[in-house]
Amino acid sequence: MITPDYIRMMARYNSEMNRRIYAGAARLTDEQRRADRRLFWKSLHGTLNHLLWSDRQWMSRLDGWPPNTIPNPQSPTLIDDFDDLRAARCIADSKIETFAQGLDDAWLDTDLTWWSGAAKREMSMNKRLLMVHVFNHQTHHRGQAHAALTMCGVDPGDTDLFLILPGG
Repeated sequence: MITPDYIRMMARYNSEMNRRIYAGAARLTDEQRRADRRLFWKSLHGTLNHLLWSDRQWMSRLDGWPPNTIPNPQSPTLIDDFDDLRAARCIADSKIETFAQGLDDAWLDTDLTWWSGAAKREMSMNKRLLMVHVFNHQTHHRGQAHAALTMCGVDPGDTDLFLILPGG
């Protein structure tokens, strides 16, 4: 079952993994970060932008953050400067952790209804499942970012949750 404690754990894991990925990316040149690595969002920089874009999009629906001003297909261009992107990622992760601290079962038991640009229709889904999606999406694309770093000779370290957050 998806509990508030599970979501808080995933928020902490998400923050730590993003710190590791960004630390690895900082070891690359801007040219290396922007090179087409044949990832879904092409470059490491584009992938990191998309992840921030998607977290902002979901949190605008779940927690009232300002919505993105550019559509998903343009998400790889969200923030041009890497240092600014890294700072924005840190702020978002901190806000996601704070949001997770305030969750309870009553909130998770409700549905969210939103307009999906991807599906081109209104959708409604239980918030427990949506929270799983938020973190699963991060893990999916962050795995691509990890692979891009590995291709560049940068080892961002372990990714296994039990090694990152011993004891949960």
